[in-house]
Amino acid sequence: MHKLWVLVAIQATVAAASLVVEIVAGRMLAPYVGMSLYTWTSVIAVVLAGFSAGHWVGGRLAEWPADRALRANAWAMLLAAATTAGAVFLLRITAGPVITVLQDPVAAIVALTMLVFFLPSFFAGIPAPILSQIAVMRHPERSGRALGAMFAAGAWGAIIGTLAAGFVFISWLGSVGTLTFVTMVYIAVAFYSFIAANGVSRWLVQGAVASLVPLVLAGAALYRPDPCTYESNYFCIRVVDISPSEDEPVRLMVLDHLVHGISDGVDASAMLTPHGMMQDGLSRMRMEGRAHWDGFIIGGGTYTVPRAWVEMGEPVDVTVAEVDPAVTEVAQESFWFDPDSARVVHADARIVLAREDTQYDIILGDAFTDIAAPPHLITREFFDLAASRLNPDGAFLMTIIDHMDRLDVLASLTVTAREVFDVVEIWADPSHDSTQARRVFLMVAGDSPSAVSQIRHDGPEPRQAVRIAASSLQGIIDDRKAIVLTDDFAPIDRLLGRGG
Repeated sequence: MHKLWVLVAIQATVAAASLVVEIVAGRMLAPYVGMSLYTWTSVIAVVLAGFSAGHWVGGRLAEWPADRALRANAWAMLLAAATTAGAVFLLRITAGPVITVLQDPVAAIVALTMLVFFLPSFFAGIPAPILSQIAVMRHPERSGRALGAMFAAGAWGAIIGTLAAGFVFISWLGSVGTLTFVTMVYIAVAFYSFIAANGVSRWLVQGAVASLVPLVLAGAALYRPDPCTYESNYFCIRVVDISPSEDEPVRLMVLDHLVHGISDGVDASAMLTPHGMMQDGLSRMRMEGRAHWDGFIIGGGTYTVPRAWVEMGEPVDVTVAEVDPAVTEVAQESFWFDPDSARVVHADARIVLAREDTQYDIILGDAFTDIAAPPHLITREFFDLAASRLNPDGAFLMTIIDHMDRLDVLASLTVTAREVFDVVEIWADPSHDSTQARRVFLMVAGDSPSAVSQIRHDGPEPRQAVRIAASSLQGIIDDRKAIVLTDDFAPIDRLLGRGG
């Protein structure tokens, strides 16, 4: 192992494996706290903190004699394997209590990330100074080049690990399978370190016994029920059956940690969520009396709205831009969506609107979660693009989620839309539960106001939507520091992430 190329290979391998864990961390946290700027900020900060602490400890160990330092390296790798394999269980055990105790979503994200992913990063950070010291000691005549090669190996390993996690491992093995693979890599490095230290000895036997712990954890994790029904390149997708009876099938889709839609298998017109009711009802209200209309929907989800339009006989041609093909497949398999009933484009909605010059009567955006929203779909520039794709007297509708004790997002999106559209309305469901901190609104923007200020949506759960009075809406804006969101500055995570 003391040959320079072997040390370089081991360093690159450990660096790659540790960065794979970092990428997987974001995916694993998503079902519990969502995927946002805060999630990735926490993951990167915690992992770097772990590496830093590990490097410091590894530097102390590197001062030991080479064989003893290599044995320490082996034990560090076994501990890295155990904490990596155990991350699956630790996350599932601690997520509920942490989220319950820490009501602030950002605090919960930071705490969970620290609890679950600090130790794997800490132990993975120990080998770098040990291996680098050995490389310099064994090759004193080339100490500078040896040290440079070790640093380069760490960087290249990190690059390879990042690419492999995003483009290969998670797609093919899933999060748990990927962590199992990393666990095996760490165990292999540990065994090689024991052998390089002093050959086959009692240390190797003890290491073999100790390796049973991460192996058992990894095996158990593979057989533990996965929180995801499907794990795609974008989301942890869960299908939950909430049917009141076998004859009344009802299912909901959860993308990461948020319920994205609910569909009734018998009655396509049933809108079982406030945002679904407003999307459907307000779109049809704006198009009432037209012999034919074209609709563009941003985000497919359960495809409840386009399915309802088609099955209710609306004279509409629907295009849906859904970035994740797996979401469409799940909607087809589990949510009664007929893919032949709409044109589905698996691409980002802004890209689709920019590259196609098709005109629409309705453009409907549904991309918000509770603590995040795609920044490029809420800016003045995007609203300009959407307006350019509307037919005369067309309408742009967008779901907005905001915290009732702040409403900064609502105010900012309203003033942003007013930069582009002549009329901007905000609608809400008056039956909102006042105990809920967050509320769903729907923005309707266009050249002309809606003909009515209230709609009723009949179905299994009859609902209403009312237009917020212009004076009340202006009062909300005046009382807040509303900002115009642009491609250069759209701090939606800050505005949305720290609600009550």
